[in-house]
Amino acid sequence: MKKTILAACIAATFFSLGCETVKTTSAGAVGVNRKQQMLVDNATIEQGAAQAYAAELKTARDKGVLDTDKAQLARVTTIAKRIVAQTPTFRADAASWNWEFHVQKTDELNAYCMPGGRIMVYSGLIEKLDTTDAELATVIGHEIAHALREHTRERVSRAYAQQLVLSGAAAVTGVGEGAASIANMVADVTFQLPFSRDQESEADTIGLELMARAGYDPRAAVTLWNKMANAAGSGGTPKFLSTHPEPKERIKDIEKKMPRVLPLYKKG
Repeated sequence: MKKTILAACIAATFFSLGCETVKTTSAGAVGVNRKQQMLVDNATIEQGAAQAYAAELKTARDKGVLDTDKAQLARVTTIAKRIVAQTPTFRADAASWNWEFHVQKTDELNAYCMPGGRIMVYSGLIEKLDTTDAELATVIGHEIAHALREHTRERVSRAYAQQLVLSGAAAVTGVGEGAASIANMVADVTFQLPFSRDQESEADTIGLELMARAGYDPRAAVTLWNKMANAAGSGGTPKFLSTHPEPKERIKDIEKKMPRVLPLYKKG
């Protein structure tokens, strides 16, 4: 009951602050067409993402763990660029984003793409899972899809609305006072808060089409998530899985979508 009331309050807050209903991407061959409600403008999210990413790069650089393996960096960059080349399928402006690619030396099985195309792949994905190029493309495509769909902006908008509800500030008519904390919110969404089931499904679906169009076999998504499941079963939950659905559920959904993307891969 409390959750229902909170949800209603958040919806009312979105309405009172004049939130924007947007369609961030084209549907693609996979048919992703959910409209999204945004309370925070894109420019503010971009600024916050730039600050958050810069902080992560500095921390990794100071620790001596940023781009230490040039072969890994070259491999990630090559795969990512092939996928990025396909992003105009979903949004034309993505071609002009200032894409960045980095690899952080850590045993963690994780990766992310912050708004605007700021990518980080953790070396644990490459080394501990012994990923093929197609399996690595699965993860990178998934993370790029989050950025294309502006899922971070969507989550930050909802978090901000919830803050206003809880602080009794629903009558506020803008988000200027909270702009300074956007970088922290972006970091929280990236590293701590899980995306919604709809967002994860969209990232999986768009990621499959991106990798297929880029020439990577989308069936590798199944082997990748099987490896993730095995890693989870061997003790301890990988960081990547702490903010993502169970691999077995994900595999079932991916297999259902395979008929839509396999022809794109075979055609390429």
